[in-house]
Amino acid sequence: MDNGGCETFVADCRLRQATDLIAHTWDPLVLVALRRGTTRRRDLLGAIGGVSDKVLSQALARLTKNGLIVRTAIPADQRGVAYELTPTGLSLATGPLAALARWATDNGDHLVPTEWPGPESGK
Repeated sequence: MDNGGCETFVADCRLRQATDLIAHTWDPLVLVALRRGTTRRRDLLGAIGGVSDKVLSQALARLTKNGLIVRTAIPADQRGVAYELTPTGLSLATGPLAALARWATDNGDHLVPTEWPGPESGK
């Protein structure tokens, strides 16, 4: 079986590096929300149900630092900032995350329920 060049518990495994990019609860949802294109922060806050302002700010900073999104200033007459996916972020959002969403849709009823904090927790 191909393990993608990873041995169990190897610290520099590319799979570990990739999963670290989506390890935070809200990061994958932000990436998916940005598939629509350049989006203002306040519109993201409304589009992603249950995320708090603070947690969204943290997710945006983390995704920017990881090179998955870019922050752009909106012209002065409109004030604010907007975010968009980088080519790498788009690849992640439309590739593996889209496949994971399909898998979750197909298999969600068969998963053992876990304690999910739900969107209202802000985690």
